[in-house]
Formats: sequence, structure tokens, C-alpha cells
Amino acid sequence: MFSSLWRWSRSVSYERVSGGLKAQKCNPEKSASFFSKVTYSWFSRVIILGYNKPLETEDLCGLNESDSSYIVCPIFEKQWRKEVLRNQERQKASSWKEAHTRKPSLLSALWNNFKFVLIQVALFKVFADILSFTSPLIMKQMIIFCEHHSDFDWSGYGYAVALLLVVFLQTLILQQYQRFNLLTSAKIKTAVIGLIYKKALLLSSVSRKKFSTGEIINLMSADAQQLMDLTASLNLLWSAPFQILMVVSLLWQELGPAVLAGVAVLVFVIPMNALVANRVKKLKKSQTKSKDKQIKLLNEIVHGIKILKLYAWEPSYKKKINEIREQELEVHKSAGYLAVFSMLTLTCIPFLVSLATFGVYFLLDEGNILTAAKVFTSMSLFNILRLPLFDLPVVISAVIQTRISLSRLENFLNTEELLQSIETNYRGDHAIGFTNASFSWDKTGIPVLKDLNIKIPEGALVAIVGQVGSGKSSMLSAILGEMEKLTGVVQRKGSVAYVSQQAWIQNCILQENILFGSIMQKPFYERVLEACALLPDLEQLPNGDQTEIGERGVNISGGQKHRVSLARAVYSGADIYLLDDPLSAVDVHVGKQLFEKVIGSSGILKNKTRILVTHNLTLLPQVDLIVVMESGRVAQMGTYQELLAKTKNFTNLLQGSSEQETAHVLEGFNVLNSRSIPKDQFQEQKDRPSLDRGKQFSMRKEKIPVDGLKFSIIVKYLQAFGWPWVWLTLATYIGQNLVGIGQTLWLSAWTKEAKHMDEFKEWKQLRSYKLNIYGLLGLIQGLFVCSGAYVLTRGSLAASRTLYSQLLNNVLHLPLQFFETNPVGQMINRFTKDMSVVDVRFHYYLRSWLNCTLDVIGTVLVIVAALPLFILGVVPLIFLYFTIQRYYVASSRQIRRLAAASRSPIISHFSETLSGVSTIRAFGHEQRFIQQNKDVVNENLVCFYNSVISNRWLSVRLEFLGNLMVFFAALLAVLAGSSVDSATVGLSISYALNITQSLNFWVRKACEIETNAVSIERVCEYENMDKEAPWIMSRRPPSQWPNKGIVEFINFQARYRNDIGLALQDITFQTHEEEKIGIVGRTGAGKSTLSNCLFRIVERSGGKIIIDGIDISTIGLHDLRGKLNIIPQDPILFSGTLQMNLDPLDKYSDAELWEVLELCHLKEFVQSLPKKLLHEVSEGGENLSVGQRQLVCLARALLRKTKILILDEATASIDFETDNLVQTTIRKEFSDCTILTIAHRLHSIIDSNRVLVLDSGRIVEFEAPQNLIHQKGRFFEMITEAGITQDLEAKK
Repeated sequence: MFSSLWRWSRSVSYERVSGGLKAQKCNPEKSASFFSKVTYSWFSRVIILGYNKPLETEDLCGLNESDSSYIVCPIFEKQWRKEVLRNQERQKASSWKEAHTRKPSLLSALWNNFKFVLIQVALFKVFADILSFTSPLIMKQMIIFCEHHSDFDWSGYGYAVALLLVVFLQTLILQQYQRFNLLTSAKIKTAVIGLIYKKALLLSSVSRKKFSTGEIINLMSADAQQLMDLTASLNLLWSAPFQILMVVSLLWQELGPAVLAGVAVLVFVIPMNALVANRVKKLKKSQTKSKDKQIKLLNEIVHGIKILKLYAWEPSYKKKINEIREQELEVHKSAGYLAVFSMLTLTCIPFLVSLATFGVYFLLDEGNILTAAKVFTSMSLFNILRLPLFDLPVVISAVIQTRISLSRLENFLNTEELLQSIETNYRGDHAIGFTNASFSWDKTGIPVLKDLNIKIPEGALVAIVGQVGSGKSSMLSAILGEMEKLTGVVQRKGSVAYVSQQAWIQNCILQENILFGSIMQKPFYERVLEACALLPDLEQLPNGDQTEIGERGVNISGGQKHRVSLARAVYSGADIYLLDDPLSAVDVHVGKQLFEKVIGSSGILKNKTRILVTHNLTLLPQVDLIVVMESGRVAQMGTYQELLAKTKNFTNLLQGSSEQETAHVLEGFNVLNSRSIPKDQFQEQKDRPSLDRGKQFSMRKEKIPVDGLKFSIIVKYLQAFGWPWVWLTLATYIGQNLVGIGQTLWLSAWTKEAKHMDEFKEWKQLRSYKLNIYGLLGLIQGLFVCSGAYVLTRGSLAASRTLYSQLLNNVLHLPLQFFETNPVGQMINRFTKDMSVVDVRFHYYLRSWLNCTLDVIGTVLVIVAALPLFILGVVPLIFLYFTIQRYYVASSRQIRRLAAASRSPIISHFSETLSGVSTIRAFGHEQRFIQQNKDVVNENLVCFYNSVISNRWLSVRLEFLGNLMVFFAALLAVLAGSSVDSATVGLSISYALNITQSLNFWVRKACEIETNAVSIERVCEYENMDKEAPWIMSRRPPSQWPNKGIVEFINFQARYRNDIGLALQDITFQTHEEEKIGIVGRTGAGKSTLSNCLFRIVERSGGKIIIDGIDISTIGLHDLRGKLNIIPQDPILFSGTLQMNLDPLDKYSDAELWEVLELCHLKEFVQSLPKKLLHEVSEGGENLSVGQRQLVCLARALLRKTKILILDEATASIDFETDNLVQTTIRKEFSDCTILTIAHRLHSIIDSNRVLVLDSGRIVEFEAPQNLIHQKGRFFEMITEAGITQDLEAKK
């Protein structure tokens, strides 16, 4: 066993073993010998490799095939389906009332699936428990041997060898139990995660409202983990009572009926533990709710961080998070105080049981004398009693907590799924058909779409138009089957590709985003890239189409996201294309190219059925069929000419898009087509470097530390803990252990004196005195235990509060680019899993390590005092302990780090799937994503498997060394013969039996501290990262600043990172008071960068920005951002009421809110809602259309009314009529403000005082729009493409 350690250390080469699918083919355990398997010697090569260099995922041993997610998940899914079918049969046989309350049982499905392996695990536990009682019995025989050694000279050595064999066999069986137990628990977690993921892909819209993304992630991380934790300790439910029963029966043989007094103490204490467990259940329930709220809010904060920074709302949301956190800490505090009772039970029950038993033993017969054999056999049995007594209430509490988790999981798994309400196998003469169809988002809700009767021919191009909230996007959802069909028939012929209004982009390379699981066909792929205008972008990206795109596409522009999303749909080769306004987020000339080369009659999709939701009414003459939506109904339908001839309403709708655009529609779209940029000019524009390449950064992989644990991490935790609490904890635990040793020494001395008592009366007087002192020592120990538990609770709460507060503060102060380059899962993981370690585990490990350290020191001193030669065996054994620990810790720490890093992709992939579930279902790629989930789960399982095996490797070796200590103590006792009395033998062997467990526990806890300190390391990781400037600085602007709204850029330069080129170069211009400035430029010209610099989202590299005489770099960020106003490009809303979304700081009255809603043309809509201002906005604002979300953002800006307003493409997602109304509102309400407008729709900035044209991060033109047109430069080219020159000439 140990030779393998050195053999592998001398080994020159090492064959890397990879995780995932390959790992299943190369697990060294398969070819290992029996001895190597039971001692885990086959794993030594990983331990040695980890000692020589930091481990990587490729170095780890692979999973056994039966343990992988690829095997576990499908088998359990089949079992769950059987349970659902069994439940349906039970419902048929039950009464109506019972049928509606009975649900499929997750517990039943788990038992049916894993019962055989659970029984196997239980059998290992039975054998290990039986062997644990053999050691005290052998020790008893050794004490008897020492009392009568002359009669049994030879048998002493036999007892010593028997003791060694028994404890060694117990070690091997116990480690097999631990191994199978933990791996089975991991399989159960894997099975449940797989089921949750699959269910999340099938949820109906009603179910999605019930379960937010944060709540579903919590089910996967917290509740599935709770199931795993319970499974790992499930056998204690029967093992603990079994061990208690065995102890009581063996004690009866030693002390007779007196043992019933000890049983009475147990009968009194166990119900009290049950009451404590019941209280913990209630606390856990409230804690789970707090955790759900916390994760939900954190998820939204991280996703909406840009809005928080632009509006300077961080303190408000920080306060909300801290309030939820305080509720959670209150639960931890109550649980901590309950832990005081548990600690008292653990430490003092063996004492109370022994005190009651010995006291009654004397009362039953005054002639009863405690001999060494009786005392130390009884004390060994009492020590065995300690663990089951502690474990039983813990496991009962875990069962109660798991019932809550099971209930939550069953509610989710049994919630309503999206039923197939449309005929997808239709083979008729049209591609899509609605017959008297009505739809709602909820079966019982108000119809959103009513009385639809539409027949769409195959290969037709259909435009759906209408005002904001009229039901355009809902119609696409109805075609996809995402809505609840209330009445009628819906038919769909062929496969579907879907482009959502808010582009969904995956965190993978750009090529994979486009291929979306399809096989690469190079010619067609390149044709799609060219048609979707992506070739110029690929030249700008650092690695072309191999560039990794960040979560939610954060490192590409809004237009690029939509083009990638469109390219994905085009490449899929579907029969029907549902396009939800993909042209709104791109520049006019790009939109024209996309229509011509992709969507229109000469595009790639010319022979496909295309349903296009659009606000660009100039496209209508080009389409085959127009559907005009109004209040969820089809107001008009027909060809362009038919609608123009039939009704004036259609003409009115066109007039809403501005007079000039109407004129162009009436003239025909060919006029627009004739105006195009010459080829050489287009080539010049294509070759021009994009300044948005400043944003072309790749997502950062999670950094995994490779060095050892820094002592500064422990010091940081202790500082957060509080030094006074640290010293008090140390003092109470030293006192507790000293008193414990005193008790044992007192009993030893008692038995020595009892042996030499000559007179019965003298013994009778002495035993009362001895018993009283023994009881007093127990009382003092109890006081130390209570004090220690209380002090530990107070200190750990202080540490949790401080570290969480620092983490939240650090995250909120990180620059926006950090959020754009780091996956959400990494940040959420620190707030959940890592903070859970800080809250619950780390202080427990520290306390256990301290206790074990003091216990080991005391044990060694006691044995050495009794048997001085013992020191000769202890020194080399302790040296071996530390050697093994050094090898193990290096590997274990890195495996823990790899495991922590492998959890983040699970959360990130889960979160990404939930945000794009409509797109995944539309393309029919559910199975592919389920497979991807299995892949990321399997990577985590590989790390967990290696962690379990490494722990078993350590345990076998440590316990073997501990067993040698027991053997050495027993051998010394035999060799000492008559020179050592039986009390000393009993004392030394009983302590030696304890030291095996204590030393093992001590090394393990030292390792646990080091591996779990990784969580503290991760929590503190953001502390040393570059932060934004302070929110508030010593220099503060006047309260009325800015009062004029004059913005001046002086030789301003900016870059996104130091290692890339400038994003803005030599920007110099000044606005006048109350001036309206339009900012235009092609994609990547630097328009949004300019607005980011105003808010100091991007800091200057040179020059300065002055607003009303104050250099903005000299004041705090919140003093700056709080005085600016912006309507951003992405309309982000948070879950909560509509009122909270408008006014999160609660600064304005209801009357003011209604006033701005009226100005934004939302008043009528909000009044129609049942709860009006208190209407619950779902996560991400999903229950509002994108246009309505944009109008809510406008309402926010109206409330904040300041002297400077930035409009960042703010009306891209609303129809032209509403856009005109909004522009009118802005001109009126912000007439006394300076307005900087970034827009795709050039008509919205035509009436600006001046227009600033950007190209490659430089100002190329800055004049009044009429002057720019006469100059016929870059601006003239852009408006020519947009086809609005005649309008300007008319106005002139």
C-alpha cells in the first residue's frame, strides 16, 4: 500500500486521462488488482502527479461508465415516466378528490431506480458497525489478561494481533461503504438535475411565470444538493438506533440493570433533539425562500448591471440584497443557537449516560466495585455512543429539510408542460393556417389573440404590422406553439426557424452560433455569411468566426447579434421562417442588404415561407401578403394594393411612418433600390477598421489557482470572524478538552484505588466523593461546550456578514467590461455555493480541526505518560501522517478547485438555456441541449469522483497508521507484563482506539480547511481586481449642476483595453445650451462608445469631457450618472411591480407616475391591467412586448428629467406611429434640455440642430443637417440610402 506511493513517485511517465466521454474508456480501476482496489493504490499516480505539479482536468481519472450522466440520466428518466404512468392509473382508481391531490412521487421513482445499490451500501454499513463493537470486547480481554497475565502468557499477543486485524478489516469495509455511498448520492443528484433540465425545456408559459430563472437554478443547485447530502447520511437513520441498541446490550453485560438509567437519559434527550430538528425544519423553509429571492435578484442585477450603473441605482439594489441577506443570517443565528444544544448533546451525553449508569450501579448493590475492565470497556462503548447520538438528530433534521426540497422538486416536475396545440404534420396546400383560433398566455386568462382566420401559402413572404402591443410577436409565438390555444385549429407544414426580437446568442464561438448543431457545409456557410453582412465583421473579430462570443452576446454590437441570429436561422434550412423584427437593430443600408439578399424575392430564402414582423413600412410593397394587427385581432389582411384600395385605415397606418416614407411607399420600393452606394465606396467602408473592435474581447475562462493555500486567506477569515471571538473560542475549547482529559484520569485513578481497597466502609465513603467530583467535572465541561458553541456562532455570523458584504460591494464596483467578459454562472456561484461554505461549513471545519488538534495532543500525552515507550512508535507514525497529508493536500486542493470551476458551466448553461428556451424549441434542438447539459454535468462528476477516491485513498492509509498505533499500545501493554496495572492498560488502549479516529479526523479536517478555503479565496478574489472610480468623491458638484447642459469634448480619446487600439480618437466638439445633437455612423463607428464615455462606463485615455464647467473625471460616478439621463438601447426591466421598475428609489408620487405613463402612451394599457401600477412584471419583463418595455424606459427618463438626455437607439423596437408620438413627447418634455440622439432611423435626427457623423472613432462631419446634405459627404450617403432626401428638400 505504501510502497505504491513511492513506486509511483519514481515513475517517469504519466499517461493523461481525460474527462467526459473518453474518461469512461480509461479508468485505471478496471485493470487494478483486488488489493489495489480495496486500498485504492491504483489512484496513487494521481496523488503523486498532483504533488509534483498542479492537476488539470486531463490528469484526472475517468468515471466508471455506470456513474456517468450519459447512463444515469436516461435510466432515471425512464423510471420517472413509469412513476407518472403509475400515478395516472392510481388516479383512475381513486375518488375525484384523491385524484386531484395525488401526484407522481419523486421519492418513489428514486427508490425504484436506486434500491439495489442502496441495499448494497447498507450491507457494507452493517458489517462495519458490527466490527466497531469488536474492539472494546478485545480490549476488555486484554485488561483481564493484564490482571491475570501469569495464567494466559501466550494469549496477550493473540489479543494484540486480533485487535489489529479487526480494526484493519473495519477500515477496508468502512471505506468501501463511504465510496459506494457518496457515488450513489452523486448519481441521485445527477439524475435529478437531468430531470429538472429536461422539464425546464418543456415548461408552458404559465409555469414559467411560477418559476423564475433564479428559482429553477436554486432547485438544481440547492435542492438537488440537499437530496445528495441526505442520501450520503441516509443509512444513519437505521445505523444510529442499531449502534445505540448494541451499546446498551453490551453495557447490560458489564453493568447489569444499571444501564437502564443511561437509557432513561437517552429517552429524555432524543425527543428534545426531535423538537430541535422540527424547529430547524421551519428555519430551513424560511431560509429557502430567502435564498430563492436572493438568487433571483442577484441574477437580475448581474444581467441588468448596465442599467444599474447608468442610473446609479447600485446602492438601492445593494440595500435590497442586504435586507434579504439579513433575513437569511437571522435564520443562521437561530440555527447556530440550536447548535449549542446539539454540541452539548454530542459532548455531554456520554458523560451523562455514564454518570447515571455508574450512580445507579452503586445504588443497586453497595458491594459493586468499578474495575478497570468494567470502566474502560464501558467508556469505550460510551464513546461509540457519541457519534450515533450526534448523527441521529442531524439526519432527522436532514430528512425534514429534504422533505421540503422534495416537495419543491415535485411541484416543479409536476407543473404544467407545453402541450402540442398545433397540427405540425399537416400536408395540405398552405404552410400555416389559423381557423377561428384564439390564444392566451394562460388557459384561464384573457385572450391575447382572438378569432384568427389566416391561410399563408407555401413560399409566401408575409409582413405582420401594427402598433406596439397589438399582438404581432404573439402571433409568431402562436405559430411556434408557445401560447395556450383556447379555441380553433392551427396547422403548420414543415420545419421552423425562428429569429426572436431580442437576439439570443450562445456563449460559444461565432461559427457554432451559426451552425447551431448542423453539419458544416462550407460553400453554403460562406454564402450565408455574405448574405447576412457578416463578412466585414469577421475581419474585425480577433479570431474571425472562431472568436468566442460572450454570454448574451455581450462582446458584439446589437446589430451584429441580430445578424448572427438571422444567419443561424438561414443556415438551418428550415421550411418556415419566423422573423420577429430582425431589421430594427441594424443600420438602414445593412437592413436593405439583409432584405435583398436574405428575406426578399431575390434572397436566399426566396422559395421559403417567411413571416416577417416589421415596423419598416417601406418594405410592404415587396411582400406577398400583409397582416395588420390591432388589439389582438386581424384588422386587415391582403396584398399591398388590395389594402390600399380597400381601406383608409391602412393609409392612416402608413402616414404614421412619416410623410416622406409614405411618399416612397406610394412610389414603390424600386426607387429606394435604385439609390445605392457605388461598389468602390462600399469596399472602402468594408475595409475600414471597426472601432467596435474595442469591444471584441473573448469571454474569460474561470481562473483556477494552482498554488497552495495562502495563510492570508485564513487570516482574512479570522479578521472577519473578529479577533476577540477567535481568542474566546480558543480558550473555551482548550478548557473543554482539559476537563475531558481530567474526567478520564479521574476514572483511572478511581479504579486503581478501588482495586486496593481493603475495607468495605472506606470504599463506600470514597465512591460518593469520587462520583461527585466526576459529576462536577462533567458540569464544567458542559459550560465550556455551551460557551464555545455560542462564541463560535457569534463569530461565524460576523464572518458571513462581513465577507458577503465585501463580495457584493466588490461586484457592484467592478467595471461593466468585467460583466461582459465573465460568465454569469461564475458570479452567481460565489454568492451561492461559495458563500454557503462560508456560512455553514468553514467554521465547523475550523472548530473540528481545533478540537481534534487538542484531542490528539492530549491523547498522545496521556498514552506516553502511561506507557513511555509509546513515544518510540508515535514519532515515525506521525512523520508518516504528515508525509501522506502533504501528498494528499496538494492533489485534493486542486481537485476541489477544478470541481468548483466545473460547477460554473452547469449554472451558466442552465441559465443560457432558460433565456433561449423559445428559440431552442422552435428549432427542435431540445435533445442536443439535453446532451450538452449531460456533458457539463459529467465534467463536474469526474472531479467529484476523483475527490471521493482521493478521500478514500487518504482514509485507508491514515486509519492503517492509526491501527498500528493501537497495535503498538496493545503490544507494549503485553510486553510490560506485571509492571503496568490494568487501569493503565485500559487507559492507554482506550485512548489509542480513539486516536485512530481523532488523527484521521484531524488530517481530514486540515485538508477540508484547505480545500474549503478555496471558497473564501474565490469570495475574496474580486477584492484585488480593478474597480470603477469611487461613487462619491470629496469634490462634489453643486446640487443644481448641470444647469445649462453644455457638453464639451476636448481632444478626447478612449479605449476598452490597454492592449488594443483606441475606440475614440481626438474627439473635440462642444454643444450649445438646450441644443439637439444627432449622432450617426455606421456599425462600429463609435456611437455607443461616445455615450459610454459620457457616463464613464469607458474611462478616458486622453483629453477630457467638461459638462457646465466641471471636468467629469474629477467627481464621483454617482454624482455624474445621477445628473445625466439616458434611454438605453436594450430595454431591461426587473421582476417586481411596474411601479418599482419606474421608481426603484420610491421618490415620486403615484400622480407623477401616471403623468409620465400618459406622456409615454402607456396610460391606457396600464389602466387596463387588473393591478394597474402594481402589475407584476415577470423576470426580464417577458410579459410585456419589447416595444412596451422601451416605453417604460422612456417613462423612467421622464421621471428623472435632467438637463442632459442621451437617446441610445431608444425607439428601434417600436412602430413608426408610436415612434413619432414618442419623438413629439421628447421634443416637448425635454425642450429645455441638451439631447444627444444615437439612431438608426435617420428621420428621428433630421430636425436636430446639428448632426455629428462618426467614422472609425473620429468626427468626420459636424454641422447642421441641411449643410451636411449640401456638402454631399458621409451623412448625405447615409440619408440617400435611407431614402429621405426628398423630405428634407420639401421641408427646406
